[in-house]
Amino acid sequence: MSSISIDKSKSHVVIIGAGIGGLTAGALLAHRGYNVLILDQALVPGGCASTFKRQGFTFDVGATQVAGLEPGGIHHRIFSELSIDLPEATPCDPACAVYLPGESTPINVWRDKEKWQAERQKQFPGSEPFWQLMAALFGASWEFQGRDPVLPPRNLWDLWQLAQAVRPSTLITVPFTLFTVGDALRLCGLGNDRRLRTFLDLQLKLYSQVDADETALLYAATALSVSQLPQGLFHLQGSMQVLSDRLVQSLERDGGKLLMRHTVEEIKVENGKATAVVIRNQKTGEVWTEAADHIVSNVTVQNLVQLLGQAPSGYKNRVEKLPQASGAFVVYLGVDASAIPPECPPHLQFLYDVNGPIGENNSLFVSVSHPGDGRAPEGKATIIASSFVDPAQWWQTDDYEGLKEKFTQEAIARLAQYFYLKPETIIYQEAATPRTFAHFTARDRGIVGGIGQRIPTFGPFGFANRTPIQNLWLVGDSTHPGEGTAGVSYSALTVVRQIEKEARDQGAGSKGDKKELGF
Repeated sequence: MSSISIDKSKSHVVIIGAGIGGLTAGALLAHRGYNVLILDQALVPGGCASTFKRQGFTFDVGATQVAGLEPGGIHHRIFSELSIDLPEATPCDPACAVYLPGESTPINVWRDKEKWQAERQKQFPGSEPFWQLMAALFGASWEFQGRDPVLPPRNLWDLWQLAQAVRPSTLITVPFTLFTVGDALRLCGLGNDRRLRTFLDLQLKLYSQVDADETALLYAATALSVSQLPQGLFHLQGSMQVLSDRLVQSLERDGGKLLMRHTVEEIKVENGKATAVVIRNQKTGEVWTEAADHIVSNVTVQNLVQLLGQAPSGYKNRVEKLPQASGAFVVYLGVDASAIPPECPPHLQFLYDVNGPIGENNSLFVSVSHPGDGRAPEGKATIIASSFVDPAQWWQTDDYEGLKEKFTQEAIARLAQYFYLKPETIIYQEAATPRTFAHFTARDRGIVGGIGQRIPTFGPFGFANRTPIQNLWLVGDSTHPGEGTAGVSYSALTVVRQIEKEARDQGAGSKGDKKELGF
């Protein structure tokens, strides 16, 4: 194959990466009349939200829960436009059960607002001023985000979209733009509440990649509140793969193409404009250049710089100065159902007070399957436990297999404090490291979770979907918002709107704002 057959009367968009962000952008663009080609080097679509099967068990690779399925949520909006059914899902309630060191009773993050308020008042007496501040900021931020602002703006149209999203009620957020969560705790007189700080550090690491003293307050207000009604986190029936599969079905129904096992080796740029990509077919070794009117990169910003070769110096320098991103160590266990305690929540988080090699902050985030959810045979279950790790140690070690085994056994030993894990109950086990993620997802050094949501890299200060190169766009977890499947889907929607605006300016291919979601 040296080229792709396309209708030259329509704009041709090439998308690099079939993660949720790339698939969402592709499905929306195909539905709106564009020629779309999505390329990915992996075996199956979905990226870090894909799955794999072993001995009758289905394991979610990375992401294990979804936000944005509720009416008006981003997945609900997108699937409605595409005329495809939302996947069957169960609300996570509690969203997470958090175990602090030496404690046998969890902090349950309930979905019901009043129930969660009662829980936190019991767990953290005197902390309500902080939580009320977070609720007020979340309400204003959510209202603002629901109007589809473009952040950060990079031209006059982006700025106009941002301005249209502002209302007097959203201005409450402005004084807190440069606040961290640590600043808010001190403002509320809670700077010395170590137990509350420990809980927040643990939860924020899941979402923002950094602790309370570094996480931008406005980002945290959403991350810590989105698990409550009328929003919520959801456990998909079957596996996370169903999200990708439905987007692929929509893409192909509307004439788009998806090629797996195809690697993009270079993005061609001429006179400041992205014009083509160089593609290698991994099966045949054939290499060809595919011209495009627009190129959408669903890759890390580090990978994007590598694909450009000669990236704009300011952009390249900013990427190179980013703090080290995290990798992940993950243990996948297929177990007998007797290993799971009664009434076990779908998601748990454990922080340990003993030294060990399991990760940066000595914690594990755990996802557990439930009977009938499609992830395990009858009488069996899956346990997925992950911890953030420094990628460097996995690339620099002289004994990779030994390090992997050490982490695996340590993680299982920690899990055995809660689950009944014995040789007779563990049916299957496998582990993944940053090297594993680098191999299967092609993410630079196997990093996961996006860019830490510090003040200099969140929201108005983050990486834009619009890159410095004309007709080259960035979607995924390097952008704002870019956390989880909801965040990357929003980034995809933003790029689609920007591409359509350029098409309107050129008098081609669009019927205007009536086709935009929410208008």
